[in-house]
Amino acid sequence: MRKLLVIALVGLAAQLVDGALGMAYGLTSSTLLLLVGVAPAAASASVHLAEIGTTLAAGTAHWRFGNVDWRVVTRIAIPGAVGAFAGATFLSSLSTEAAAPWMAAILFTLGAYLLVRFSRPLRRNPAAGRLRGRFLGPLGLVAGFVDATGGGGWGPVATPALLVSGRMEPRKVIGSVDTSEFLVAVSASLGFLIGLGTEGFLLPIVLALLIGGLIAAPIAAWLVRIVPAQMLGAAVGGVIVLTNARILMRTAELEGSLPVLVYVLLAAGWVTALVLAVRLVLRARRQRATAEAASAAGADDADSGAAGAKEVTALSGADR
Repeated sequence: MRKLLVIALVGLAAQLVDGALGMAYGLTSSTLLLLVGVAPAAASASVHLAEIGTTLAAGTAHWRFGNVDWRVVTRIAIPGAVGAFAGATFLSSLSTEAAAPWMAAILFTLGAYLLVRFSRPLRRNPAAGRLRGRFLGPLGLVAGFVDATGGGGWGPVATPALLVSGRMEPRKVIGSVDTSEFLVAVSASLGFLIGLGTEGFLLPIVLALLIGGLIAAPIAAWLVRIVPAQMLGAAVGGVIVLTNARILMRTAELEGSLPVLVYVLLAAGWVTALVLAVRLVLRARRQRATAEAASAAGADDADSGAAGAKEVTALSGADR
């Protein structure tokens, strides 16, 4: 019961992060399940079954807050579902011993990507035009496959790619990716059901993750407007990297002081990414404050100019 309560809290925290970043629900949840000894295929299957409920709730909340671009959703969700089904079938065919390093390597890579991505500025270029289907289709296919085989990855692959394109508002990128993930989760769950049968789903864990995620979904859709994505992304990326590094080093049978050195280097990289993310957030706030001050000064100058013009007109009328 205590373990299920902890998993429910993890589901809540993972959904808060996912709703604010457009990623990391599957990464965070799968990393925890691997850490406590759940088989990779069962972990991914359970997470995706729980995501059917959490993504439906998250998508509804994002839609109500106006965070969804339905054109993008329709063009990325269907290829994503195809990729997720293929990935689930592939992972189901692997033995636990072979799947664990594979899954940990994917999670580690995606966590490292989060660290790099969110320690750099997120830019937008609305003048670049709309996103095309020939970009969204392959993106959805790859993201769906990685998501099912890694126990997470739909957001870390799709969200940064859409953000880097600079053609959508960050909040609409996050809302659209979260909404389209519903179809991906359904397709992946179907693939795991065919590959593993009903015994592949750990229903108490699914229920615990689902409860936590459902509580967090509407809060996360609101938080996306106020939480600094830079800091949250860097923080989550570091946790994922460190936890999955443990599995990889155990697989590689590293001995002596080498694992300690690896942990020190990874921790140093995490701290560096956090510092860079904080600097970016503070710089953005300073730039916003400067722009607001300049705008207010311009408005005051305009008001003074208008008052001066009225005074000159009044004096001219008196002279006449």
